[in-house]
Amino acid sequence: MVRAIPSAGDDVRAPGQPVAAGVAERRTTLRLVAGFGLAALAWVGAYAALRPLADALTYDLLRLSPDSRLGSSVNFFLYDTPKVLLLLAGIVFLMGIVRTFFSPESTRKLLGGRREGVGNIAAAGLGIVTPFCSCSAVPLFIGFVEAGVPLGVTFSFLVAAPMVNEVAVVLLFGLVGWRIAALYVALGLGIAIASGWVIGRLKMERHVEAFVYEMAVGQLDSEERLSWPDRVGRARQAVREIVGRVWPFVVAAIAVGAGIHGYVPEDFLADVMGKGAWWTVPAAVVLGVPMYSNAAGIIPVVEALMDKGAAMGTALAFMMSVIALSLPEMIILRRVLRWPLIAAFIGVVASGIIFVGYLFNLVS
Repeated sequence: MVRAIPSAGDDVRAPGQPVAAGVAERRTTLRLVAGFGLAALAWVGAYAALRPLADALTYDLLRLSPDSRLGSSVNFFLYDTPKVLLLLAGIVFLMGIVRTFFSPESTRKLLGGRREGVGNIAAAGLGIVTPFCSCSAVPLFIGFVEAGVPLGVTFSFLVAAPMVNEVAVVLLFGLVGWRIAALYVALGLGIAIASGWVIGRLKMERHVEAFVYEMAVGQLDSEERLSWPDRVGRARQAVREIVGRVWPFVVAAIAVGAGIHGYVPEDFLADVMGKGAWWTVPAAVVLGVPMYSNAAGIIPVVEALMDKGAAMGTALAFMMSVIALSLPEMIILRRVLRWPLIAAFIGVVASGIIFVGYLFNLVS
Protein backbone atom coordinates (compact mmCIF):
# COMPACT_ATOMS: atom_id res chain seq x y z
CA MET A 1 0.00 0.00 0.00
CA VAL A 2 1.46 3.34 -1.08
CA ARG A 3 0.81 6.44 0.98
CA ALA A 4 0.56 9.84 -0.65
CA ILE A 5 3.33 12.21 0.29
CA PRO A 6 1.85 15.48 1.65
CA SER A 7 2.66 18.55 -0.35
CA ALA A 8 3.85 21.85 1.14
CA GLY A 9 0.35 23.35 1.08
CA ASP A 10 -1.41 20.43 2.79
CA ASP A 11 -2.64 20.71 6.42
CA VAL A 12 -0.58 18.19 8.38
CA ARG A 13 -1.76 19.16 11.90
CA ALA A 14 -2.87 16.48 14.30
CA PRO A 15 -6.61 15.81 14.08
CA GLY A 16 -7.25 16.92 17.66
CA GLN A 17 -5.29 20.14 17.50
CA PRO A 18 -8.06 22.50 16.21
CA VAL A 19 -10.49 21.09 18.77
CA ALA A 20 -8.01 21.61 21.58
CA ALA A 21 -7.38 25.20 20.45
CA GLY A 22 -11.13 25.88 20.41
CA VAL A 23 -11.57 24.45 23.90
CA ALA A 24 -8.69 26.55 25.22
CA GLU A 25 -10.18 29.68 23.66
CA ARG A 26 -13.59 29.00 25.22
CA ARG A 27 -11.98 28.42 28.62
CA THR A 28 -10.10 31.71 28.34
CA THR A 29 -13.33 33.52 27.46
CA LEU A 30 -15.18 31.94 30.39
CA ARG A 31 -12.38 32.92 32.77
CA LEU A 32 -12.54 36.50 31.49
CA VAL A 33 -16.32 36.67 31.91
CA ALA A 34 -16.15 35.17 35.40
CA GLY A 35 -13.34 37.47 36.43
CA PHE A 36 -15.16 40.51 35.08
CA GLY A 37 -18.35 39.51 36.92
CA LEU A 38 -16.53 39.06 40.23
CA ALA A 39 -14.69 42.35 39.79
CA ALA A 40 -17.98 44.14 39.03
CA LEU A 41 -19.63 42.69 42.14
CA ALA A 42 -16.65 43.72 44.27
CA TRP A 43 -16.77 47.22 42.78
CA VAL A 44 -20.49 47.62 43.50
CA GLY A 45 -20.08 46.29 47.04
CA ALA A 46 -17.19 48.65 47.76
CA TYR A 47 -19.10 51.62 46.34
CA ALA A 48 -22.19 50.84 48.44
CA ALA A 49 -20.09 50.64 51.62
CA LEU A 50 -18.44 54.04 51.20
CA ARG A 51 -21.03 56.21 52.97
CA PRO A 52 -21.47 54.09 56.13
CA LEU A 53 -17.71 53.53 56.30
CA ALA A 54 -16.95 57.27 56.02
CA ASP A 55 -19.56 58.06 58.68
CA ALA A 56 -18.20 55.37 61.01
CA LEU A 57 -14.61 56.61 60.62
CA THR A 58 -15.55 60.26 61.11
CA TYR A 59 -18.13 60.14 63.86
CA ASP A 60 -17.42 56.86 65.70
CA LEU A 61 -13.68 56.27 65.39
CA LEU A 62 -12.48 59.90 65.32
CA ARG A 63 -15.44 61.09 67.47
CA LEU A 64 -15.95 64.27 65.46
CA SER A 65 -19.27 66.09 65.63
CA PRO A 66 -21.36 66.08 62.44
CA ASP A 67 -22.24 69.73 63.17
CA SER A 68 -18.62 70.89 63.40
CA ARG A 69 -16.65 72.34 60.50
CA LEU A 70 -13.83 69.86 61.02
CA GLY A 71 -16.25 66.92 61.13
CA SER A 72 -17.93 68.08 57.92
CA SER A 73 -14.57 68.50 56.14
CA VAL A 74 -13.17 65.15 57.27
CA ASN A 75 -16.37 63.30 56.32
CA PHE A 76 -16.33 64.96 52.88
CA PHE A 77 -12.72 63.88 52.32
CA LEU A 78 -13.15 60.29 53.58
CA TYR A 79 -16.24 59.75 51.43
CA ASP A 80 -15.28 61.53 48.22
CA THR A 81 -11.69 60.27 47.90
CA PRO A 82 -12.45 56.54 47.53
CA LYS A 83 -15.64 57.31 45.60
CA VAL A 84 -13.81 59.34 42.96
CA LEU A 85 -11.01 56.79 42.69
CA LEU A 86 -13.48 53.89 42.32
CA LEU A 87 -15.43 55.75 39.63
CA LEU A 88 -12.21 56.68 37.89
CA ALA A 89 -10.83 53.12 37.87
CA GLY A 90 -14.10 51.62 36.65
CA ILE A 91 -14.71 54.00 33.78
CA VAL A 92 -11.05 54.06 32.68
CA PHE A 93 -11.13 50.26 32.47
CA LEU A 94 -14.29 50.23 30.35
CA MET A 95 -13.08 53.05 28.09
CA GLY A 96 -9.71 51.31 27.84
CA ILE A 97 -11.48 48.40 26.16
CA VAL A 98 -13.46 50.76 23.90
CA ARG A 99 -10.28 52.54 22.87
CA THR A 100 -8.71 49.32 21.59
CA PHE A 101 -11.17 49.63 18.69
CA PHE A 102 -10.10 53.24 17.93
CA SER A 103 -6.40 53.68 17.28
CA PRO A 104 -5.13 57.13 16.25
CA GLU A 105 -4.58 55.75 12.74
CA SER A 106 -8.16 54.49 12.41
CA THR A 107 -9.43 57.83 13.72
CA ARG A 108 -7.36 59.65 11.13
CA LYS A 109 -8.80 57.45 8.39
CA LEU A 110 -12.37 58.05 9.57
CA LEU A 111 -11.91 61.83 9.51
CA GLY A 112 -9.84 62.04 6.34
CA GLY A 113 -11.77 63.62 3.46
CA ARG A 114 -14.74 64.62 5.62
CA ARG A 115 -16.37 67.91 4.76
CA GLU A 116 -17.00 70.57 7.37
CA GLY A 117 -20.31 70.23 9.17
CA VAL A 118 -20.57 66.47 9.08
CA GLY A 119 -16.84 66.27 9.72
CA ASN A 120 -17.12 68.54 12.78
CA ILE A 121 -19.83 66.31 14.27
CA ALA A 122 -17.86 63.13 13.55
CA ALA A 123 -14.65 64.63 14.94
CA ALA A 124 -16.31 65.77 18.17
CA GLY A 125 -17.90 62.35 18.66
CA LEU A 126 -14.64 60.53 18.05
CA GLY A 127 -12.84 62.88 20.41
CA ILE A 128 -14.70 61.32 23.34
CA VAL A 129 -13.49 57.76 22.80
CA THR A 130 -10.08 58.10 21.17
CA PRO A 131 -6.78 58.38 23.07
CA PHE A 132 -5.74 61.97 23.62
CA CYS A 133 -3.54 63.98 25.92
CA SER A 134 -1.51 67.16 25.65
CA CYS A 135 1.57 65.15 24.64
CA SER A 136 -0.24 63.67 21.62
CA ALA A 137 -1.66 66.99 20.43
CA VAL A 138 1.13 67.69 17.96
CA PRO A 139 1.40 64.25 16.25
CA LEU A 140 -2.38 63.98 16.00
CA PHE A 141 -2.64 67.48 14.53
CA ILE A 142 0.09 66.77 11.97
CA GLY A 143 -1.47 63.41 11.08
CA PHE A 144 -4.92 64.90 10.57
CA VAL A 145 -3.65 67.74 8.38
CA GLU A 146 -1.53 65.29 6.33
CA ALA A 147 -4.59 63.09 5.82
CA GLY A 148 -6.55 66.01 4.38
CA VAL A 149 -8.74 66.68 7.42
CA PRO A 150 -9.91 70.33 7.29
CA LEU A 151 -8.51 72.64 9.96
CA GLY A 152 -11.90 73.30 11.55
CA VAL A 153 -12.69 69.58 11.78
CA THR A 154 -9.32 68.96 13.43
CA PHE A 155 -10.09 71.62 16.05
CA SER A 156 -13.47 70.02 16.82
CA PHE A 157 -11.54 66.89 17.73
CA LEU A 158 -8.94 68.82 19.75
CA VAL A 159 -11.67 70.57 21.80
CA ALA A 160 -13.89 67.54 22.40
CA ALA A 161 -11.13 65.08 23.38
CA PRO A 162 -10.00 66.77 26.61
CA MET A 163 -13.30 68.46 27.51
CA VAL A 164 -15.86 65.67 27.05
CA ASN A 165 -13.77 62.77 28.27
CA GLU A 166 -14.82 59.77 30.28
CA VAL A 167 -13.23 61.09 33.48
CA ALA A 168 -15.20 64.34 33.38
CA VAL A 169 -18.48 62.59 32.59
CA VAL A 170 -18.22 59.86 35.21
CA LEU A 171 -17.11 62.23 37.93
CA LEU A 172 -19.95 64.62 37.18
CA PHE A 173 -22.36 61.69 37.19
CA GLY A 174 -21.08 60.49 40.55
CA LEU A 175 -20.89 63.91 42.19
CA VAL A 176 -23.82 65.93 40.85
CA GLY A 177 -26.12 63.47 39.06
CA TRP A 178 -26.86 62.20 35.56
CA ARG A 179 -28.89 65.22 34.42
CA ILE A 180 -25.98 67.62 34.80
CA ALA A 181 -23.59 65.05 33.34
CA ALA A 182 -25.85 64.62 30.29
CA LEU A 183 -26.17 68.39 29.85
CA TYR A 184 -22.42 68.73 30.13
CA VAL A 185 -21.87 66.12 27.41
CA ALA A 186 -24.41 67.72 25.08
CA LEU A 187 -23.15 71.27 25.57
CA GLY A 188 -19.49 70.22 25.52
CA LEU A 189 -20.02 68.53 22.17
CA GLY A 190 -21.90 71.60 21.00
CA ILE A 191 -18.93 73.81 21.89
CA ALA A 192 -16.52 71.47 20.10
CA ILE A 193 -18.66 71.33 16.94
CA ALA A 194 -19.40 75.06 16.86
CA SER A 195 -15.82 76.09 17.69
CA GLY A 196 -14.38 73.90 14.93
CA TRP A 197 -16.91 75.21 12.44
CA VAL A 198 -16.16 78.86 13.30
CA ILE A 199 -12.40 78.30 13.09
CA GLY A 200 -12.94 76.63 9.73
CA ARG A 201 -14.90 79.68 8.50
CA LEU A 202 -12.09 82.02 9.58
CA LYS A 203 -9.78 80.44 6.98
CA MET A 204 -6.66 80.58 9.15
CA GLU A 205 -4.67 77.85 7.44
CA ARG A 206 -1.87 80.38 6.81
CA HIS A 207 -1.21 80.42 10.56
CA VAL A 208 -0.28 76.73 10.59
CA GLU A 209 3.50 76.29 10.47
CA ALA A 210 4.63 75.54 6.93
CA PHE A 211 6.49 72.34 7.82
CA VAL A 212 3.17 70.70 8.83
CA TYR A 213 1.94 70.77 5.23
CA GLU A 214 5.31 69.63 3.92
CA MET A 215 5.67 66.59 6.14
CA ALA A 216 4.88 63.14 4.87
CA VAL A 217 3.63 61.55 8.03
CA GLY A 218 3.44 57.81 8.28
CA GLN A 219 0.97 55.86 10.30
CA LEU A 220 0.44 57.11 13.83
CA ASP A 221 -0.19 53.62 15.06
CA SER A 222 -0.13 50.27 13.36
CA GLU A 223 -3.41 48.52 12.83
CA GLU A 224 -3.58 45.19 14.58
CA ARG A 225 -6.16 42.60 15.49
CA LEU A 226 -6.45 42.09 19.22
CA SER A 227 -7.92 39.19 21.14
CA TRP A 228 -10.15 39.86 24.12
CA PRO A 229 -7.41 38.93 26.59
CA ASP A 230 -5.23 41.53 24.85
CA ARG A 231 -7.98 44.15 25.07
CA VAL A 232 -8.52 43.44 28.77
CA GLY A 233 -4.76 43.60 29.34
CA ARG A 234 -4.57 47.01 27.68
CA ALA A 235 -7.54 48.24 29.74
CA ARG A 236 -5.78 47.14 32.94
CA GLN A 237 -2.65 48.91 31.79
CA ALA A 238 -4.70 52.06 31.16
CA VAL A 239 -6.05 51.90 34.72
CA ARG A 240 -2.55 51.52 36.13
CA GLU A 241 -1.17 54.37 34.06
CA ILE A 242 -4.05 56.87 34.30
CA VAL A 243 -5.09 56.29 37.90
CA GLY A 244 -1.45 56.04 38.91
CA ARG A 245 -0.78 59.39 37.28
CA VAL A 246 -3.79 61.37 38.53
CA TRP A 247 -4.49 60.01 42.02
CA PRO A 248 -2.27 62.59 43.79
CA PHE A 249 -4.20 65.35 42.00
CA VAL A 250 -7.48 63.71 43.03
CA VAL A 251 -6.49 63.54 46.69
CA ALA A 252 -5.16 67.11 46.70
CA ALA A 253 -8.25 68.45 44.93
CA ILE A 254 -10.62 66.66 47.31
CA ALA A 255 -8.63 68.01 50.26
CA VAL A 256 -9.13 71.52 48.87
CA GLY A 257 -12.79 70.76 48.29
CA ALA A 258 -13.14 69.45 51.84
CA GLY A 259 -11.68 72.69 53.19
CA ILE A 260 -14.10 74.72 51.08
CA HIS A 261 -16.96 72.47 52.15
CA GLY A 262 -16.27 72.87 55.85
CA TYR A 263 -14.77 76.31 56.30
CA VAL A 264 -15.71 78.72 53.48
CA PRO A 265 -18.86 80.69 54.37
CA GLU A 266 -21.81 80.02 52.09
CA ASP A 267 -22.72 83.71 51.80
CA PHE A 268 -19.24 84.57 50.53
CA LEU A 269 -19.33 82.11 47.63
CA ALA A 270 -22.94 82.92 46.84
CA ASP A 271 -21.95 86.58 46.48
CA VAL A 272 -18.79 85.97 44.45
CA MET A 273 -19.94 83.08 42.21
CA GLY A 274 -23.71 83.41 42.41
CA LYS A 275 -26.22 84.21 39.69
CA GLY A 276 -26.67 87.81 40.70
CA ALA A 277 -23.60 89.40 39.14
CA TRP A 278 -23.35 89.15 35.33
CA TRP A 279 -19.55 89.27 35.37
CA THR A 280 -19.02 86.07 37.37
CA VAL A 281 -19.18 83.71 34.36
CA PRO A 282 -16.61 85.49 32.15
CA ALA A 283 -14.44 86.09 35.23
CA ALA A 284 -14.50 82.35 36.02
CA VAL A 285 -13.43 81.55 32.44
CA VAL A 286 -10.62 84.14 32.48
CA LEU A 287 -9.42 82.67 35.78
CA GLY A 288 -9.56 79.10 34.45
CA VAL A 289 -7.75 79.58 31.11
CA PRO A 290 -4.20 80.01 32.48
CA MET A 291 -4.63 77.26 35.08
CA TYR A 292 -3.64 73.66 34.55
CA SER A 293 -5.53 70.68 35.89
CA ASN A 294 -7.53 67.75 34.62
CA ALA A 295 -11.09 66.60 35.23
CA ALA A 296 -10.08 64.40 38.15
CA GLY A 297 -8.38 67.34 39.84
CA ILE A 298 -10.90 70.11 39.23
CA ILE A 299 -14.32 68.45 39.50
CA PRO A 300 -14.16 67.74 43.28
CA VAL A 301 -13.36 71.44 43.79
CA VAL A 302 -16.34 72.39 41.62
CA GLU A 303 -18.59 70.08 43.65
CA ALA A 304 -17.53 71.77 46.87
CA LEU A 305 -18.08 75.23 45.35
CA MET A 306 -21.60 74.27 44.28
CA ASP A 307 -22.37 72.78 47.68
CA LYS A 308 -21.47 76.12 49.26
CA GLY A 309 -23.75 78.16 47.04
CA ALA A 310 -21.79 78.88 43.87
CA ALA A 311 -24.00 79.05 40.79
CA MET A 312 -23.89 75.88 38.70
CA GLY A 313 -23.16 77.62 35.41
CA THR A 314 -20.37 79.73 36.87
CA ALA A 315 -18.69 76.72 38.50
CA LEU A 316 -19.01 74.58 35.35
CA ALA A 317 -17.68 77.41 33.15
CA PHE A 318 -14.61 77.56 35.40
CA MET A 319 -14.18 73.78 35.14
CA MET A 320 -14.60 73.65 31.36
CA SER A 321 -12.08 76.44 30.79
CA VAL A 322 -9.50 74.67 32.97
CA ILE A 323 -9.98 71.34 31.16
CA ALA A 324 -10.37 72.51 27.55
CA LEU A 325 -7.87 75.39 27.49
CA SER A 326 -4.95 74.17 29.55
CA LEU A 327 -1.77 76.24 29.29
CA PRO A 328 0.55 73.23 28.62
CA GLU A 329 -1.56 72.19 25.63
CA MET A 330 -1.36 75.72 24.19
CA ILE A 331 2.44 75.70 24.59
CA ILE A 332 2.73 72.31 22.91
CA LEU A 333 0.45 73.37 20.04
CA ARG A 334 2.70 76.40 19.48
CA ARG A 335 5.10 73.98 17.78
CA VAL A 336 2.65 73.63 14.88
CA LEU A 337 0.43 76.74 15.16
CA ARG A 338 1.18 80.44 15.17
CA TRP A 339 -0.10 82.67 17.93
CA PRO A 340 -2.98 84.29 15.93
CA LEU A 341 -4.55 80.85 15.40
CA ILE A 342 -3.98 79.85 19.03
CA ALA A 343 -5.56 83.14 20.15
CA ALA A 344 -8.54 82.55 17.87
CA PHE A 345 -8.87 79.01 19.25
CA ILE A 346 -8.87 80.28 22.85
CA GLY A 347 -11.30 83.11 22.05
CA VAL A 348 -13.82 80.93 20.20
CA VAL A 349 -13.82 78.15 22.79
CA ALA A 350 -13.94 80.61 25.71
CA SER A 351 -16.93 82.35 24.12
CA GLY A 352 -18.74 79.02 23.86
CA ILE A 353 -17.96 78.19 27.48
CA ILE A 354 -19.28 81.59 28.64
CA PHE A 355 -22.51 80.94 26.73
CA VAL A 356 -22.84 77.53 28.40
CA GLY A 357 -22.22 79.10 31.82
CA TYR A 358 -25.00 81.61 31.35
CA LEU A 359 -27.31 78.88 30.01
CA PHE A 360 -26.67 76.62 33.02
CA ASN A 361 -27.32 79.53 35.39
CA LEU A 362 -30.57 80.24 33.56
CA VAL A 363 -31.97 76.71 33.70
CA SER A 364 -30.66 75.65 37.14
